[in-house]
Amino acid sequence: MTVTDQQTAFDCRQDFAAELLALAAEDERIVAVCNDSVGSSNLVGFRERFPDRLINVGIAEQDLVGVGAGLANAGKIPFVCAAAPFLTGRALEQIKADVAYSEAHVVLCGQSPGMAYGELGPTHHSIEDLSWMRAVAGLDVIVPADSVQTRAAVRWAAASGRPSYVRIPRFKVPVVTPEGAPFEPRRAVLLADGDDATVIAIGSLTSRALQAAALLREEGVHLRVLNMPFLDPLDEEAIVAAARETRGIVTAEEATVSGGLGAAVAATVVTRHPVPMRILGVPRVFAPTGDTAFLLDHFGLSADGIVSAVKDLLRHG
Repeated sequence: MTVTDQQTAFDCRQDFAAELLALAAEDERIVAVCNDSVGSSNLVGFRERFPDRLINVGIAEQDLVGVGAGLANAGKIPFVCAAAPFLTGRALEQIKADVAYSEAHVVLCGQSPGMAYGELGPTHHSIEDLSWMRAVAGLDVIVPADSVQTRAAVRWAAASGRPSYVRIPRFKVPVVTPEGAPFEPRRAVLLADGDDATVIAIGSLTSRALQAAALLREEGVHLRVLNMPFLDPLDEEAIVAAARETRGIVTAEEATVSGGLGAAVAATVVTRHPVPMRILGVPRVFAPTGDTAFLLDHFGLSADGIVSAVKDLLRHG
């Protein structure tokens, strides 16, 4: 895929809403629960179609998750929707105890994750959510890269019978998922092959990793690009293969470097096949004020930033 192939970008929340509506039409057990966020969670259409299957608990995230767990215990399949920073930060105890520990089939939908809220600042940025959710036992963590994976995530989570956390992207991204690509735990998606270095990317950084691969190819550097839609359970075998077959690994995520994708990949590499790594993400700081595109570029989460990291890895190991 070339840089010019990626100019059409999509708001994945719309695909989330459309897929949820289609699922609800097929299965009356599907319900939605939100925290006074019908509009921002793209649930207006769901409310109009299934008014008796949407529960709005108001701005009370702990209650939001508890109600979702109760509905799951009653045989429903609740999609619990809220802005990612508030869903994961305010209700972490309920996610741990009521959902994960209780093995409740609740789909936690973190809306507008990463730095999608832009100028609203660090109180609204959700860069810690992947670290927090990875730390909770028994909870699948899913980070769609595009609209195709967003729809697949909704379907998979509804059918899984397991607790899950799904990031629903707001920052517009192009479609990068090849037709027929797998969507299941422990299955990375190979987007570009190469033997010089590997970039493992999730979410909004996946398309930027592909752009970096195209730029490096012009300089004779062949980059392997792996997308990891399931952050947990992780595809460790694809990581080990990349460590064995290329000279090093760069990870890229719209999240803090403390505990997310980079940490997960590093833990696999260091115990199974050590190689040089570079971990791209938000360092342990609060972000400055600016829109999402500015913030991603500010932290080097761009195609050029990935190119620089790959070149540094190849130059210095």
